[in-house]
Amino acid sequence: MFQKNSFKVLAVLFAFFLCLSESVVAGKTLRIVSANGTLSEIIAGLGLEKQLVGVDVTSTYPESLSKIPKIGHNRTIAAEGIIALNPDVIIYTDQSMLSPSLLKQLNSSGKKVVEFKHEYSREGAIKLIREVGAYFNAKSQAEKMVKSLEADLNKIAKPAAPKKLLFIYARGTGTLMVSGTGTSLDKMFALTGNKNAVQGFSDFKPLTAESLLAANPDVLVLFSSGLESLEGTDGLLKVPGIANTNAGRNRKIVTMDGQFLTGFGPRLGRAAIELAQKIK
Repeated sequence: MFQKNSFKVLAVLFAFFLCLSESVVAGKTLRIVSANGTLSEIIAGLGLEKQLVGVDVTSTYPESLSKIPKIGHNRTIAAEGIIALNPDVIIYTDQSMLSPSLLKQLNSSGKKVVEFKHEYSREGAIKLIREVGAYFNAKSQAEKMVKSLEADLNKIAKPAAPKKLLFIYARGTGTLMVSGTGTSLDKMFALTGNKNAVQGFSDFKPLTAESLLAANPDVLVLFSSGLESLEGTDGLLKVPGIANTNAGRNRKIVTMDGQFLTGFGPRLGRAAIELAQKIK
């Protein structure tokens, strides 16, 4: 009888500690700081939003993230602000552009700092969701997101005649950059079956009237906030060279939320569908 009861006690204790371990790993007791909007969106999708104690300013979806303390934006983030939130784990991606000095301070703080690789592709988005889900022991929730994402991606209708798209990053007329190859915008354009109007360089370069005329895009794509900083379409058309492009002459200007357009996370398919519809 004693041996039988002992086994019962051991079984109960094992179940208890297993549940305790899972709750900690799953994030139910973890304090998480996310320095990347896509990671924050995935964390929320995994059902762990309540464990987020700090997020960067690109963490805009879901809207409820606006209530969480902000730690800043990539290179303006201070280690002291993050550490003050007393996180158990700090997560970011290799695309987050955090400064080396910040990462050094965070790693020296004794806090757990985890980097996730994020490739700008449909495969990269799926892989990121699964890796975050695996890290926080939420694989089943991650697979639900992947299934939804794949369903959206399969709805993207490729155009019969691809258009030349040019993304302009704007923060007023003083800051105007165009997106070259290898960027998230370049990959998004390809995902919709269209092409980047510029091919001669990677990353971002300052916008010039000469480069605009050479690229001669059919459609101009901007973040909604970027077009607002130029005082709308009329302001954009006053930028030297814009009015002389096919896009300018036809006033073919598309705007989308920045994080939605470039996040390459759970909403990638929906973003590609919206972009494809807007540029028709």
